[in-house]
Amino acid sequence: MKTTNLREGMRLEGCCVATLGCFDGVHRGHQLLISTVLRKAKEKGLPSVVVTFDRQPRELFDSEYRPQLLSTPEEKVRLIAALGVNHLVILPFTRELANLTAQAFMQHVLQEQLGVEVLVTGYDNRFGRNRAEGFDDYVRYGKALGMEVLRGDEATFPGTDEAVSSSAIRQLLLEGKVERMQEGLTRPYILTGKVVAGEHIGHEIGFPTANLAVENPNKVIPASGVYAVWAILGTERMPAMMNIGTRPTFDGTTQTLEVHILDRVGDVYGQDLTVEFVSRLRSERRFDSREALVEQLKADRAEAMEKLVRSEK
Repeated sequence: MKTTNLREGMRLEGCCVATLGCFDGVHRGHQLLISTVLRKAKEKGLPSVVVTFDRQPRELFDSEYRPQLLSTPEEKVRLIAALGVNHLVILPFTRELANLTAQAFMQHVLQEQLGVEVLVTGYDNRFGRNRAEGFDDYVRYGKALGMEVLRGDEATFPGTDEAVSSSAIRQLLLEGKVERMQEGLTRPYILTGKVVAGEHIGHEIGFPTANLAVENPNKVIPASGVYAVWAILGTERMPAMMNIGTRPTFDGTTQTLEVHILDRVGDVYGQDLTVEFVSRLRSERRFDSREALVEQLKADRAEAMEKLVRSEK
């Protein structure tokens, strides 16, 4: 997949079939939309193009806003490429772009710069100044420009009529419902970062942990609690369990992300670690003693292994 950061005045060669959006998480709904683009592009004998932005639009207008991302920009590029898209175009979201009406955006950006012959919109996607117009308007503007405009289908969580959206998946993560979340995301949620030094409490009680410093501070951190996860170090993918919380048994006040890799010993400080969430085992709670905590951690370890083995079947 080719990736282009579109600059003012830049024009791509030829025509294409395209879609437009933020695509945070590249979830089931995004995948369905992009599959429609790929199918239409094949019918037309044209390249498939996904158009996205270099930031969340709200960041432009609210300096205090910090997006809660399901995917980092780098992850988003990899996920879109894996779907078989020919070209990813990243637009700088500027005030000039934000002030364009939908009609002007379709003409000056989509048609003149990108050569869009067919535009496939999300089932509820709105674009243009103040998001004031909708699909019927886009169809009308498209006819005047000689651009076909189609609307993609709505994706739902399996077995329900609940629409899949980035906000719905984000809420599930914030509630710790990672198994339900995975049905919308279609893959495990991941966090990636460096292993940093901690207070070595886990080592003292027989459950050494790798303390994860997430590389992108805007990524969503799931609800506090204990999770069954896969820990990935380089090419190794290992069963693990993870605690997100403040360690109340030890009077902690700062949130930590601690990963206990099952049946593995060795120093991993300074290494890059990726965690894949599989299941939430329980909420974080305060124990009356270290001994009570250790007994619970033993039960957690057994349950985590069971969940992880089952997830691979």
